[in-house]
Amino acid sequence: MGSGTESHREQSTALGAALARLGVHLLTGGGGGVMQEVSRAFCETPGRVGLAIGVLPAAGPGGGRRSAAGVAPPGYPNPWVEIPIFTHLPLSGARGREQGSRNHINILSSDVVVALPGGAGTASEVALAVEYGRPVLAFLSDRAELSGLPDAVRCVGEIDAVVAFLRKVLGASGPASGT
Repeated sequence: MGSGTESHREQSTALGAALARLGVHLLTGGGGGVMQEVSRAFCETPGRVGLAIGVLPAAGPGGGRRSAAGVAPPGYPNPWVEIPIFTHLPLSGARGREQGSRNHINILSSDVVVALPGGAGTASEVALAVEYGRPVLAFLSDRAELSGLPDAVRCVGEIDAVVAFLRKVLGASGPASGT
């Protein structure tokens, strides 16, 4: 989970490649920024077996349609999403904890949540992960990269620490081709 506008390329690339080497599926919100960069790195990692899944928001009202269910906004899905899941849920950002947000699906469908730098939408996903009892870790250089990060959420700045967390939570013995 992370910014829909900023790519945070170094962290995103490291995470996407590490997830691919762990042999897991990647689930994002399917948009730009961190979501696109992590997906790109994931899909470009040789030998990966998992799929890039994107849970997409609905375009919402005002797009010339009465109902935007099943119609994603411009930029969704990003080119790396292999399985797009279209929703009827238009809310995001500061409204990401409300029932009309796909963030609930993102968190409830994830075995573990890794948060990268982001804004209100990312903060709402982290809050939902805590609320729903999902294992969550913040991959940040500084806690300030994610405003509103709960104190209970551990923050690490190195990809090796993220991989160790994922292996512990997922019970993985390690990636097929090293990290």
